[in-house]
Amino acid sequence: MFEHLPQLPDDPILGLMVAFHQDSNPNKIDLGVGVYKTELGNTPVLESVKQAERDILELEQTKLYIGPAGAPEFTCAIQSLLLGDNHPALTENRVATLQTPGGSGALRVAAELAKKGTPNATIWVSDPTWGNHIPLLSDTGLQIKTYPYYDVASHGVNFDGMMETLNQAKTGDLVLLHGCCHNPSGADLSQQQWQAVTQLANEKGFTPFIDIAYQGFGEGIEEDAYGVRLMAEQLPELLIASSCSKNFGIYRERVGSVLVISKNAAQAQACASQLARIVRGIYSMPPSHGAAVVTHILQNDTLRQQWLGELDTMRKRIFQLRGQLLEQLNAKGASNDFSFITQQSGMFSFLDISPEQVQRLRDEFSIYMTSDSRINVAGVNSHNIDYLSSAIVSVL
Repeated sequence: MFEHLPQLPDDPILGLMVAFHQDSNPNKIDLGVGVYKTELGNTPVLESVKQAERDILELEQTKLYIGPAGAPEFTCAIQSLLLGDNHPALTENRVATLQTPGGSGALRVAAELAKKGTPNATIWVSDPTWGNHIPLLSDTGLQIKTYPYYDVASHGVNFDGMMETLNQAKTGDLVLLHGCCHNPSGADLSQQQWQAVTQLANEKGFTPFIDIAYQGFGEGIEEDAYGVRLMAEQLPELLIASSCSKNFGIYRERVGSVLVISKNAAQAQACASQLARIVRGIYSMPPSHGAAVVTHILQNDTLRQQWLGELDTMRKRIFQLRGQLLEQLNAKGASNDFSFITQQSGMFSFLDISPEQVQRLRDEFSIYMTSDSRINVAGVNSHNIDYLSSAIVSVL
């Protein structure tokens, strides 16, 4: 049965993790894996999460299945977090929401729903995009096309190229958009650009598919939801995949959700039934613990405020690290202009150096990043920033 299966290459990010752990250099730096890290290089459990877990341990009375759609308390809380409490799509009952195993689960389930609705659909994906987007989406049988997104010259969004290409999208097509903190570039759409894409979607009839995995890491928990809320209000249909891994720091608990905005309440109810059937045939039921933690935090005023404070601390730390890295690079005489680092959002930025320079950083300095020079800014700290900036300048 298996003798004809070839061995596949390692996932680039997972391969970096293995190589980093095997490296004996005491000065090694991991800028590849996309997780938040503290000044000491740890990925902590938030205090609000710890308290929520203690409360749940004390209050939980059963380990019964929570059903294919997930816990209704969770889906309700996530709807409010993403859309706000009184969003028209919610008051009109146009939203079907399903709890999933992480943001990856949300992406796959939403893609399966799209495939059922329009079997020959094409999904347009930004160039570049998160490395797992194309495998997750193409494995459903959706056709993949790309649109220009990151402009190396300006280190920002190639918005003219993006809009020109998306003008080719047709009714029934999907367009994958990053809700905030674009991974891997850190270059985000402005509010005016979100408005223009929304108008184009109305004109062309394509359905936006928003992946929002970093809400709260860009400008703030409310500000980062601007594109999601705008499109949910102005478009008849919208897909949203969200993750709680980053903003709640619960990576291993795999907590995500998929939201489907439909034209009316009847279609939303039909989509909910289809989503439940899809997950019943894949993993049957989502896990409970992480979603219960998120729900408890969002429904408890004290814990919610504590969590928002911790999230704000993480966001501000990343912003400060961007400024400190730029300052260090300039102080060491970097020949490249790295000012774009402070103009981008979230954990990621491209250094916009060559693959050969990236390889030198790894071989000569044990500094690990993906070959396209994407770095996780949260991997920088006061203990390694001098070594890192000196190494970058030395390979320019």
